[in-house]
Amino acid sequence: MRLYNTLTRRLEELPEPPGPVRMYFCGPTVYQRAHIGNARPFVLAMWLRTWLRQRGYVATFVHNITDINDKIYEAAPGASATLASQATDWYLQDTADLQLGMPDSLPKATESVAEIILFIQELVSGGRAYAVGGDVYFRVALDPEYGRLSGQRPDHVEEQEPNPRKEDPRDFALWKANKPGEDTWWESPWGAGRPGWHIECSVMAERAFGPTFEIHGGGLDLVFPHHENELAQSRALGHEFARIWMHNGMLEFGGEKMSKSLGNDVSLRNVLDTWGREVVLLFFLAAHWRRPVEFTDETLAQTRAQADTFRNFFLAEKPGDEDGEPLLEQELAEVLDDDFNTPEALALFHAWRDREEWASLRWGLRLFGLASLAELVQAPPEIVSRAERRRQARAAKDFTEADRLRVELLDEGWEVRDVAEPPGFQLVPRQ
Repeated sequence: MRLYNTLTRRLEELPEPPGPVRMYFCGPTVYQRAHIGNARPFVLAMWLRTWLRQRGYVATFVHNITDINDKIYEAAPGASATLASQATDWYLQDTADLQLGMPDSLPKATESVAEIILFIQELVSGGRAYAVGGDVYFRVALDPEYGRLSGQRPDHVEEQEPNPRKEDPRDFALWKANKPGEDTWWESPWGAGRPGWHIECSVMAERAFGPTFEIHGGGLDLVFPHHENELAQSRALGHEFARIWMHNGMLEFGGEKMSKSLGNDVSLRNVLDTWGREVVLLFFLAAHWRRPVEFTDETLAQTRAQADTFRNFFLAEKPGDEDGEPLLEQELAEVLDDDFNTPEALALFHAWRDREEWASLRWGLRLFGLASLAELVQAPPEIVSRAERRRQARAAKDFTEADRLRVELLDEGWEVRDVAEPPGFQLVPRQ
């Protein structure tokens, strides 16, 4: 299997199974409900872990929680710890509702401060970092390869964290002295304070996997400065760090096409509640992970129509249709093993539907958390009763009452379809 590597600008081969393949994908900064865009690296990593294990790899996924950060202090002065705890619970609940399972480990920055201090001490003792006024900064000038990941020229890097006492405007913070309004701090050799953002991920990743691991991932917006600085500070200690860097494309919320169904709330929670998890997963499946994707009502409606296409296919399945069918794993491997090409996988699923490859399609959808599209869901008795009353109203040509009952059923989450076979209707859940 091969994946595109931001660091080398080319496709890189993974080791042969069983690997291992150790993956660290940057998680949320917990100061508000997670944005729908925050779900993309989570979904990508969960799918990739599932596929790697299917292919015989020992695959591990670590996904951090950034619960020490300027954004949290700014969002809740004097109550940052309470907000971080609540927002962490939100994130875990919302991602669990995608029904993909959970990462193997979810380390928090607050649980890693002792190791972070030791890491910074090593950088300071080696001359790669320096303390000033209770802060500690990394010396960018001593890294001749700074910019290797993002492609930025070191002499063109803008100042990241202004402080007139820094040796070089490009230097970035490893430790920050406690400031008024910041309600959490830790003692350190440089005084009371807390870690900088970038050092948190270097330490949490190495704490999980050691100084070298296979994959580091996150959104494209993290390439600089976050991932560039992670790489610089870990390499400064002689650690290879991540071998492959995966950066997913961003969601685009296109101006006038902005989703009206969601209003101004594009949180993962609101998208799940409005469109359902199956639409969310198919939406991500339809776009290559490295590409941007337009997020609008139109694209979501098209995605829902695809979900209905698969669901309708399985509604027509008869006993024995899957008997003796082989699983076409190699067909799927040809697209997923080549840079994890999920849109080609989705196209293959549609081809399997056209060819009536029942078993392979059911299996393929399950790999991506979409097994529910192949499951027949039994409607509750009161829903069936209401659908029967609608059938009777239609038979009596009382179309006004039949339409009223149809709308009621839709409001309850069920689409009623008229069919020739008894009992004369079919109930399909609206996910």
